[in-house]
Amino acid sequence: MKKIGVLFFMALIVASCGKQNKDSYTITVKIDGVEDGKQVFMKKADENNQPVDVDSTKVQSGEFTFSGKADTPEIHFILIDQVGNIPVIVENGDIEIEAYKDSINFSKMGGSPSNDDFYEFISGTRGIGERINALRQQMMKASQERDTVTIATLQDTYADIQEEAKEYEVKFVEEHSNSYISALVLEKMLMSRSQTPEEIKELLSSLSEDIQKTAVAQKVATQIESLTKVSIGSVAPEFSAPTPEGEMLALKDAQGKITIIDFWAAWCKPCRAENPHVVKLYEKYKDQGLSIIGVSLDRKKEDWEKAIAEDQLPWHHVSNLKFWQDPIAQLYNVKAIPATFILDEEGKIIAKDLRGEALDTKLAELFEM
Repeated sequence: MKKIGVLFFMALIVASCGKQNKDSYTITVKIDGVEDGKQVFMKKADENNQPVDVDSTKVQSGEFTFSGKADTPEIHFILIDQVGNIPVIVENGDIEIEAYKDSINFSKMGGSPSNDDFYEFISGTRGIGERINALRQQMMKASQERDTVTIATLQDTYADIQEEAKEYEVKFVEEHSNSYISALVLEKMLMSRSQTPEEIKELLSSLSEDIQKTAVAQKVATQIESLTKVSIGSVAPEFSAPTPEGEMLALKDAQGKITIIDFWAAWCKPCRAENPHVVKLYEKYKDQGLSIIGVSLDRKKEDWEKAIAEDQLPWHHVSNLKFWQDPIAQLYNVKAIPATFILDEEGKIIAKDLRGEALDTKLAELFEM
């Protein structure tokens, strides 16, 4: 009896040791129907969001493995030649994936905390995604049949499902504060703009200290900081840049009672199409204190100057001629043009990205105050 007790105690020790955190990872992927020798790559995104190879192997007897060490959890992609790719969180532990050759997006991953959470999140969003795809098919059919009543109904349903998806993401983050997946979900929210930077910042602060230290969480924090600098209610960041004449012009020296910072370029067709309308507004309100400073994302000075002349743009102009690498565009987190920021007399941002009738209405409201 005493011997049995000792053996049981030793078994508990072995079991508990097996549950300790590993200092390396092993990813085992099982997939049927893929021939031996099929090439498999593990990739991740670099700083420029371009895929880089991390490891490679080959399928043998319906499975393959990757192994190594991971300092922190990080999303990778396993690319099976001519089959597809599987997202996986590389972190220390024994990670298992059950992949399906003809339904690669339905692969099951688990075995480590982040991959368990990842599969939970994917499973929760899958049903929402299927409903959205079905709705899009119905929308296309209704559009072809010019069924405006059905289109209106489907649009309302689509908005409801989108709201449901947003709520699911927020709830997931709130309930998984110590999960790397929550940091990825916040990055997704930021890219899709499903939540405001302020809302995402609050959710980010609720994550555990370890998760906030991950690269993706720090990236989200940096992007939030950049966005909040140019959010409505913030003071517009100061800048200066060369004019067509080669002189430096600062924002503070171009401000009026109301100021529009207009990001544009000669090559931007929507910008050029909007210019005649903005010229009319400028002529209407310039004597009442409207000032405009155009920030061009052109590369060539001759293109920039030619567009100014052709469109007869009589306001202030600056450009560093650095395309998307323009430091002012980066300062204002401009990712697409046309982009506009409307400032009050104190330089506070009071509206953004207004065009056409919306810009007319806003300027009329501001100058009638």
